[in-house]
Amino acid sequence: MSKAFVRDDADEQEDDNLTPALPAGGKNYTTPAGYARLQAEFNHLVRIERPQVVNVVSWAAGNGDRSENGDYIYGKKRLREIDRRLRFLTKRIEQAVVVDPLQQDNVEQVFFGATVTVLDGDSEFTYSIVGIDEAEPGRGRISWVSPLARTLLKAREGDSVRVPTPGGVRELEIIGVEYVALD
Repeated sequence: MSKAFVRDDADEQEDDNLTPALPAGGKNYTTPAGYARLQAEFNHLVRIERPQVVNVVSWAAGNGDRSENGDYIYGKKRLREIDRRLRFLTKRIEQAVVVDPLQQDNVEQVFFGATVTVLDGDSEFTYSIVGIDEAEPGRGRISWVSPLARTLLKAREGDSVRVPTPGGVRELEIIGVEYVALD
């Protein structure tokens, strides 16, 4: 049987391992900016990248022997990658629950979308609690399912929280909670 008619589960599992899983219940909380990025990537793949690759594969297929045709082989591989990413993005967009930090009523308490400033000993750190697909720890954006974010949720300015870390439990004092628009 031709490989074109066989589903390659290894490819899907590989993609699933590269992306964070949603927690039980399946809600994909995201900020408006995060949702817009998911949609922009989806639209780029559907409207620009996939049609370009399809054109290359069609051209390469017309050149004859496909078994030694690098453009054809690479193009087909890239199409599988694009289609796998589109399936992933479709699921994430369908499960998305957009939460605008600027619409938060209880601004004294830490919830999704909050930007929290904490004091760890003599050092001050600022974290924004964002969706799974938006997390960038290097920029201080942590996923709402991360251990740190889960510890901070529902705390208030002036509270101290104990965060388990690989180096032991750390105590953080919350010195600021604000809700701002994230880019």
